[in-house]
Amino acid sequence: MFKTKLSESCACGELKTSKFMDRHIGAIATLILISLLSSLSGTPFEHSISNAWEAFVWGLADPVISLNCLVGIVAIGLLSSVFVRGAAIAGCFVFATVLGIVIHIFQLNLPGTEIAIAISTIVFGTMLMMPNQLNFLVLALVGISAGLFQGYANAESIVGAGMILVVAYILGITLTLFAVAMSAREIGIAMGMGEINRILPWKISLAGFALCAIGIVFLSNSLI
Repeated sequence: MFKTKLSESCACGELKTSKFMDRHIGAIATLILISLLSSLSGTPFEHSISNAWEAFVWGLADPVISLNCLVGIVAIGLLSSVFVRGAAIAGCFVFATVLGIVIHIFQLNLPGTEIAIAISTIVFGTMLMMPNQLNFLVLALVGISAGLFQGYANAESIVGAGMILVVAYILGITLTLFAVAMSAREIGIAMGMGEINRILPWKISLAGFALCAIGIVFLSNSLI
């Protein structure tokens, strides 16, 4: 009887974990679809913001409508799940993004933004294809670098705005970054902490390859 109850309990736990993963995967897949549709429909990436509500909404939307930025956020979340304290990596990425926004607001020059974002996407894709060989410090540094450039690029529409608008925008973008990165991290954890490559080798490698392909496309467009 004890073994039967234990088996039922394990099955129930696995079912809950599966549903939990499916929800996160569904949410991220929806965001990626939105990003693709935004790119295909020509949604304006450069937009004017006139009030705090618009600033907050665009803060929520900017990381999602830019596919190159979105896949980077998902990648940093997945890769952070390899480490027990990987949440700190995602946190550093978000903090660096906010810092990048501040740098742009103060009109400090950060050259080669689009090229840097594309290269970071390629690096994330490469890391995703071999997660068992990751180094915590290297991933953190790459995440910080990517966050700085992404924040700098996203802040284009908020330059010259008032302090209230800037704060609202930063709040919105921070919420989106944390939600996406931590959802991706939870997916990685549910797959098995530090065992992503062992459990779903071909799927993870395919995701890494897709990221590299996206990064290469954006890099090519930036260099043209």
